[in-house]
Amino acid sequence: MKKNILSLVLLLITSITVAQKNQRIAYIDMEYILQNIPEYLDAQNALDAKVEKWKTKLDKEARAIEVLKTDLSNEKAILTKELIEEREEDITIKQESLRRLESLYFGPNGDMYNLRKQLVKPVQDQVYNAVQTIASRKQYDFVFDKSSELVMLYSNKKHDISDLVVQMISIDQKRQAKKDKIEAKKELLKNDNLSDEQKEKIQQREDLRKKKEEDRLAKIKLIEEKRQQRLKERADKRKLLQEKRAALLKAQEEAKKKKEQEAEENK
Repeated sequence: MKKNILSLVLLLITSITVAQKNQRIAYIDMEYILQNIPEYLDAQNALDAKVEKWKTKLDKEARAIEVLKTDLSNEKAILTKELIEEREEDITIKQESLRRLESLYFGPNGDMYNLRKQLVKPVQDQVYNAVQTIASRKQYDFVFDKSSELVMLYSNKKHDISDLVVQMISIDQKRQAKKDKIEAKKELLKNDNLSDEQKEKIQQREDLRKKKEEDRLAKIKLIEEKRQQRLKERADKRKLLQEKRAALLKAQEEAKKKKEQEAEENK
């Protein structure tokens, strides 16, 4: 498939070159550009750390399920049917929960996809915009990405505009930082010129925003507390059943010993 795409692209370039001798072509190395943008590296490191944390949590849950399966297999012979069914149901619930969590983290529209979009996409957009600007100024007709699936059999370094893209992004970032600093000063001066009534309204809006955030966090905390309570109730119930099972086994063992003693005495 890649060979077919390469052939078509090379054929297209050759045709265009023959038809129009003055076509201007350049290329970039996207991997090289991104590795030279500190914001991208920071975003990628943040994403990798989050992914590692999610994987660790999933692995921990999976190991816990395997322990439950092993325990059930080892103790099945001495458990009642009711206890077996309860523990099998518990394992099934945990497995379904693990699958949902995995989908939540790594599904098509999961947290990893959204976080990558949030962290990495703005930097990629910067690269795209810089390429567009350079191509327009330099009057390039085509700009290819050397690091993409398109295989470049030969590339002359003089057509590589990757460093130019990095420089342009750096300049744009400095310009934006300067602009943000000026806007911040303007906002500060603007606030200094506000009347007491206007300042009070701004403070009220800020207080309302904080209250909404506090309410949201309180709601999340309440949900988590209820979940922990349910888990505790289930753990207490399981502990009670295990104590009953242990007492039953002990009673059976004592009855067996007593019966054996009686049998010995009757001999």
